[in-house]
Amino acid sequence: MTWDAYETVVEDSGHEARARERQALSLGIDRLERLRQGSFSNEDLIESLLYIRRLWTILIEDLVHPENGFPDKLRADIISIGLWVVKEADRLRDQRSNDVTGLIEINRLIRDALQ
Repeated sequence: MTWDAYETVVEDSGHEARARERQALSLGIDRLERLRQGSFSNEDLIESLLYIRRLWTILIEDLVHPENGFPDKLRADIISIGLWVVKEADRLRDQRSNDVTGLIEINRLIRDALQ
């Protein structure tokens, strides 16, 4: 998803945008759950981790945008979480870790907070 495409999504009502963000996070969680279950190809691993990384990169870009309506402290906290997610996905891709549990849990927390 490009910035312009994501910006179009954000321009929708807040409710619709949050629903799409929840859906995107749910898709990422499903992919990570398949990795945790252990039956996946190397291609599945790379695609799943790249999906999570791209999703969080888009979310972070939105949060640093001057027109983002979240309070500064909340934005900073979510950006910190996003940077951790990106780094953890890189660690898994580089095989410096093999535990996706933390990624699943943090993505669930953020998704559920978007209710």
